[in-house]
Amino acid sequence: MRISVLYFAVFRERIGRDEDTLELEDGATVGDAITALAAKHPAIAALRGKFRCAVNQDFIDDDRVLADRDELALIPPVAGGTGSRHVQLLPTPLSLDRCVAAVSGPGMGGIVTFTGMVRRHSRGIVVDRLEYEAYAPMAVREMTRLCDEIEAEIAGTKLAVEHRVGRLEIGEIAVVI
Repeated sequence: MRISVLYFAVFRERIGRDEDTLELEDGATVGDAITALAAKHPAIAALRGKFRCAVNQDFIDDDRVLADRDELALIPPVAGGTGSRHVQLLPTPLSLDRCVAAVSGPGMGGIVTFTGMVRRHSRGIVVDRLEYEAYAPMAVREMTRLCDEIEAEIAGTKLAVEHRVGRLEIGEIAVVI
């Protein structure tokens, strides 16, 4: 039998296309299809068990038997599980506290942070200051996409990001994650 496979988000980006066809033996299950796809695509193998599948627009389990011409969709988890994401591009000072608050909760056993600052030297060049500018809607969308991708790959991860725009002097905070 032949089924259609639809790739979304991180799968589409890593595999380089949004759909495919897959030949399977009659009586094959969704689990069999995932095993066959994982053998062809390392991205699927790496995320196995961290995404959901839908057949013909209904979420299903791996033991669901497939039929000829079924449509199998591979769907990464919704980022953060809450529908909200703390990603900000700001002309004002950043707040590590806001980022920590955005990812804190009873399910988090630990929080790791990163604070990036403007430094005096970069690649052997003396820096006096940095001027960050961005196409804001696109930058926020891309930061959100990266957060979604990381959360899809690493179970239990939740990310928040703030990035500065404008003129920053040596020692000023440029990004907090």
